[in-house]
Amino acid sequence: QLQLVESGGGLVQPGGSLRLSCAASGFTLDKRVIGWFRQAPGKEREGVSCISRRGDTIYQPPVEGRFTISRDNAKSTLYLQMDNLQSDDTAVYYCNAANTGTTTSIIMGTYWGQGTQVTVST
Repeated sequence: QLQLVESGGGLVQPGGSLRLSCAASGFTLDKRVIGWFRQAPGKEREGVSCISRRGDTIYQPPVEGRFTISRDNAKSTLYLQMDNLQSDDTAVYYCNAANTGTTTSIIMGTYWGQGTQVTVST
């Protein structure tokens, strides 16, 4: 059974950093598109970044240059390094896996983790 478990969220001041982790089980991490979505209060869930089977990365403009997605296939773990965090980054962050291994945009797959809260505030 495919499972995704996020961790690493928390409270951080503006300009600070956090690294999110997503532990995957039940599938091979580098065979699927896997990525991060977020949902702020009162807003729709939106894509943040994803990585394809061959390692191509895609970022939404608001986070490009500040966030870095990566994966460790041996640990079956996806990461999101978030630097220079701003208040607009406050949201619940979700790990997501698709049934395909290739993409040219951030796609919303079938499988979700439970989410981890990121709060950027003074």
